[in-house]
Amino acid sequence: MSKDIQTQQMTSGAGFIAALDQSGGSTPKALKLYGVDADAYGSDDEMFDQIHAMRSRIVKSPAFTGERIVGAILFEMTMDRKIDGTPTAQYLWDKRRVVPFLKIDKGLEDEVDGVRLMKPMPDLDALLDRAVKAGIFGTKMRSVIDAASASGIAANVAQQFEVAAQVLDHGLVPIIEPEVTISIADKAEAEDILLAELTRHLDLLPESRQVMLKLTLPEKVNLYGPLVDHPRVMRVVALSGGYSRDEANRRLAQNRGVIASFSRALTEGLSADQSDEAFDKVLAGTIDSIHTASISG
Repeated sequence: MSKDIQTQQMTSGAGFIAALDQSGGSTPKALKLYGVDADAYGSDDEMFDQIHAMRSRIVKSPAFTGERIVGAILFEMTMDRKIDGTPTAQYLWDKRRVVPFLKIDKGLEDEVDGVRLMKPMPDLDALLDRAVKAGIFGTKMRSVIDAASASGIAANVAQQFEVAAQVLDHGLVPIIEPEVTISIADKAEAEDILLAELTRHLDLLPESRQVMLKLTLPEKVNLYGPLVDHPRVMRVVALSGGYSRDEANRRLAQNRGVIASFSRALTEGLSADQSDEAFDKVLAGTIDSIHTASISG
């Protein structure tokens, strides 16, 4: 029953997805922006304690509920930890009515042919089994496009759909994330190629299967409209990709049917030394602005 309710929420819920999935490589930067410098922790374990405390504070904030946030993406260590004694994924759904997702990629290979593919994931089946047991609804995996290379983008998308098939075999819904770097000169051309490749692979999916797409906000307004309408797509969500929250919201509101899945833009303005009242006020304003942009398109 919960899976059916979660599917309905992810298909048509009026809200956005919170990306709380900073990994080992991005955690120090996220903590620094939060006001926790590297001298505040002496090991990786202590660093992950700090980021879990930040994530827990966000999730427990009164504004963080399924009324505006339909889903949240977790890092593996976050899935394995608890909030107030309850496993994180269970807490999200039972206490906040937010659908839990899991980041499954292990980082990026070096750039080849204008793209950075995902590193191998030899233990993926075991991780997916753990995710199912933990109550995870779906997964997210990120690769990167740094140039309008037709062959590179084709390889990038092919890898994404290969991993997505493995995820679907475990009964989970994959979020496919081929991020286009916002600073490249040929961003619009890369997005045209990406649209064609995504459409080709979606058309080959069986009718019984759906995926989600997490995409950089495009240069051409409503470029991804055909993907929003595609029967094999449960939802199209947007990453902030380095845009400020205001710019990301502006672009998001212009694109019909696309909702946010912001990470840095979600935590912008939050600080470890804020009082709970100040923290909750800033976060509530942020959530309200991203929610408004998500339902405006």
